[in-house]
Amino acid sequence: MTPQELADHIRSAVMAAISTGQLTLSQADIPLEIVVERPKNLDHGDWATNIAMQLGKKAGLNPRAAAEILQPFLAQLPGVVEVDIAGPGFINLRLSAASQGELALDIIAKGNAFGRGNKLAGKKINVEFISANPTGPLHLGHTRWAAVGDAIARVLEAEGAQSSREFYVNDLGVQMDKFGASVKAAALGETIAEDGYHGAYIPELAEQVVLQNPEIVNLPEPERTDAFRDAAYALQLVDQKRVLDNFNTHFDVWYSEKSLHTSGAVERGFEKLKSQGHMFIEGGATWLRTSDFDDDKDRVLVKADGALTYFASDTAYYVDKRNRGFDLCIYLLGADHHGYVNRLRAVAACAGDDPDENIQILIGQMVKMLKNGEEVRLSKRAGNIITLEDLVDEVGVDAARYSLIRYPVESPLVLDLDLLVSSTNDNPVYYVQYAHARIASVIRNAAELGLIPANTSDWDPKTFDPAELSDAREGALLGLLADYPRVVASAAELREPHRIARYIEEVATSYHSFYASCRVLPQGDEPVTARNISRLWLCGATCQVIFNGLELLGVSAPERM
Repeated sequence: MTPQELADHIRSAVMAAISTGQLTLSQADIPLEIVVERPKNLDHGDWATNIAMQLGKKAGLNPRAAAEILQPFLAQLPGVVEVDIAGPGFINLRLSAASQGELALDIIAKGNAFGRGNKLAGKKINVEFISANPTGPLHLGHTRWAAVGDAIARVLEAEGAQSSREFYVNDLGVQMDKFGASVKAAALGETIAEDGYHGAYIPELAEQVVLQNPEIVNLPEPERTDAFRDAAYALQLVDQKRVLDNFNTHFDVWYSEKSLHTSGAVERGFEKLKSQGHMFIEGGATWLRTSDFDDDKDRVLVKADGALTYFASDTAYYVDKRNRGFDLCIYLLGADHHGYVNRLRAVAACAGDDPDENIQILIGQMVKMLKNGEEVRLSKRAGNIITLEDLVDEVGVDAARYSLIRYPVESPLVLDLDLLVSSTNDNPVYYVQYAHARIASVIRNAAELGLIPANTSDWDPKTFDPAELSDAREGALLGLLADYPRVVASAAELREPHRIARYIEEVATSYHSFYASCRVLPQGDEPVTARNISRLWLCGATCQVIFNGLELLGVSAPERM
């Protein structure tokens, strides 16, 4: 039984108490979400709820009195064998072993779908992340968002949302021109400007550009510089896509900033803002009155000389996203973009939207890498940055993704490369993947002994007796597995996929404790018992939950290690 199923039963019990007149409430007084949690001390019960504390005041009762009224109704719920009242009105529930054990059957029946919900069903959400200049390799800061942004989209989809991963390509402006000039200089054997790009990848790009179009070096200026810029940009963008695909991060949309200006999106954005009455002209410039909505000052859209500001692109881009039908636009920005939070929220408000409903800005902190106890500072290829490929080369895709997702993005992160390549329990990704591989090995051995089919989809529910799972460690593991749908929903609601990582680490720990105390396979000439088979079902359910959790992180679940 999952917490949500138990919450539904508790709702029924409350309604029964209301219908008999013992609780003077209306159905509307019952909370939309009834809290059901694992108590800190499992000696108190399998689950706890504060429903009496939520209802007591509304019913004109102290919470404990409300709990005493609910107690007999809760005792009649299916699978409930004990109801205790604690403290000021907390209610602890203990379930029968059979009721708890049924969860293993449910998990294996649902397979990859277990844990997925529908709280965000019907919502279209745009998740924009990385959005780097296409002027060089993706660096370590981009790497954190490459993992976290993709994981956020995955958990949103797991909760029913239709998400779109979007990369905003900054292919317009001074940096692009400097990039093109640097590649051209490298191709012609000239000195690259001091404020240009100096990584070893620049000569590599120059060589590729000339190889594709040998006549480019003979073009007149400024056509030649523009041609080098455009050709090198195209190659660099292909390389960024390749690196991200290898990192298991795949974008649905690569949105060109230049296209905002060529497609009329800027003009459409201005029309929307004008219609809401927040644009004004002062000193010959066109402004957006963002200070009306908590921005620290108003922002210029068009300078007095008619040139568009970068902020004009920001506003047009937001309006364009909303015009494309997205209900919520999530921006994942770097640590140096704190000033953008109120600014972008104000843009949404100026466009007539609700900043609390239609836009969300997440700020991620910096990442450092340690090797041999010292900070890793430079990339041989990229010069003054560490690249995504550098990290993957050092630790692999799984360890990189998992370690980047495992921590809240608002916290600075230090990655110990020596730890991430170690095969020890101190390495979180190894610890979780090893648990999955260990369970897969148990199931393979059981299949070889003829106890069960090799694939859980072929297991016969008639062979499973949930009442056999009566050991305290079995109950603890089942309770943790039951919490997975809630963890997924919470990760989606809060945009915090690190909750999934921390949860499956708990599952791995609980499984190792269960496996150490509860013999799963018969030894020697021991007969096969119903308990052996039921414990195999629990192993299969645990394996499935770890697999599902790793999948939401974009991390593989190996069956052998």
